[in-house]
Amino acid sequence: MKNFYIALGVLAITMPLVFCSSSSTDRVEPASKKETNVKDNPSDSILTLIAVGDIMLGTNYPSAAYLPPNKANILEPVRDLLRNADLTFGNLEGTVLNEGGDVKQCSDPSKCYAFRQPEYLVDYLKDSGFDLLSLANNHMGDFGNAGRVNTKRILKEKGIKHAGLETCPWDTIHVNGKVIGMTAFAPNSGCLKLNDYKKALEVLAELKKISDLVIVSFHGGAEGRSRTNVTRKTEEFVGENRGNVYEFAHLMVDNGADIVLGHGPHVTRAIDCYKGKFITYSMGNFATYGRFSLSGVSGIAPIYKVYINKNTGDFIKGEIVSIQQLGEGGPTVDPNKQVLAEIKRLCAMDFPEVLWEIKDDGTFKLK
Repeated sequence: MKNFYIALGVLAITMPLVFCSSSSTDRVEPASKKETNVKDNPSDSILTLIAVGDIMLGTNYPSAAYLPPNKANILEPVRDLLRNADLTFGNLEGTVLNEGGDVKQCSDPSKCYAFRQPEYLVDYLKDSGFDLLSLANNHMGDFGNAGRVNTKRILKEKGIKHAGLETCPWDTIHVNGKVIGMTAFAPNSGCLKLNDYKKALEVLAELKKISDLVIVSFHGGAEGRSRTNVTRKTEEFVGENRGNVYEFAHLMVDNGADIVLGHGPHVTRAIDCYKGKFITYSMGNFATYGRFSLSGVSGIAPIYKVYINKNTGDFIKGEIVSIQQLGEGGPTVDPNKQVLAEIKRLCAMDFPEVLWEIKDDGTFKLK
């Protein structure tokens, strides 16, 4: 850890950033100097982002029985929805590794929640349009360094940008004439630390130097069906400091983040708009198979489509598609729109000062 930050200081002098998916010798300029569009948006001023929460498409540990049968793609029912934006983001909740790795210690291996997703599942992420993945979470270290290294390797091979590890703190993508930077934080080993505000601000400042817009992701807040509220206080879970996510998100916006995307509690939480910037504090379990509790509020989640001004990063409007996970898991559109009702309820409870207009069709904006 200490050596990493020493290296970070050296890099700040010799080069702007080290990227996860690019060569460490590549310099990425803001779009005013270099433009290479990956996806195109016909609007001159709007950038659209789809954001979802936790993704774990199946694990072959402790048994291949925890994989969807016949290599099924559990994202297929929502594939077209996920592809319908300039950028698509999610939290990859677990390592990508066919076999091996140093599994974390568990008292009962049959009940060990260690996630090892086979490499073929990454093709489903790519096919569904995922451009950006956060690796900052408590399951990215489930199979030690071998798991982290292989996850980064396969995502790079497939062209999916990723960030959030000490060895992979940030990445950038060119979209719609802009350089979009992403970084991510979590309280867990090997990740950029959610609770180290000094280093978080250093990372954000460096990323802003080479980006037109910056997305900050975090994995924080206590877990469980009773933890749907944003407390605005430091939260703990099984003795671990899971951060003050309200304070962290506002700090990031105060220092230049254009959008903040939260995950970690495994339930959906309220949305916020601070200084014109969109914040979601948790997007719940989006696509999780076999090893996640999906009862009650744990089995419903949103697909957010957010429209922002690509020149200022300011929130314009948004859309919520309600999904549900039934049985062993996998997202399908929820005709009863349960999570939409939950978001309305939580926003009124936790952020009454933010005057949201959330309609029954899922569209939302500020009043």
